[in-house]
Amino acid sequence: MDKSDTLKRLRNVEGHLRGIERMVDEDAYCIDIIRQISAAQAALSRLSSRVLNDHLHSCLITAVRGEDAADRERVLKEIGEVYELASKV
Repeated sequence: MDKSDTLKRLRNVEGHLRGIERMVDEDAYCIDIIRQISAAQAALSRLSSRVLNDHLHSCLITAVRGEDAADRERVLKEIGEVYELASKV
């Protein structure tokens, strides 16, 4: 995972959130606030997808190729839990 890219994306989300806070404070038009919330959610979703993809291509592969059955089961269970959480959103 490219740490600097991830941090850059997180700062981008942080900027969205500050903008939303400012808009609420300034009584901005509700639809404009909703659009900014959607932009922040989309940015977080893209970041989450990238982190998950990196995890699948590193941690998961290492566990699947490894000799420790308990480690494999743990990593597969984590992936299932993340998928279940994402499907609830």
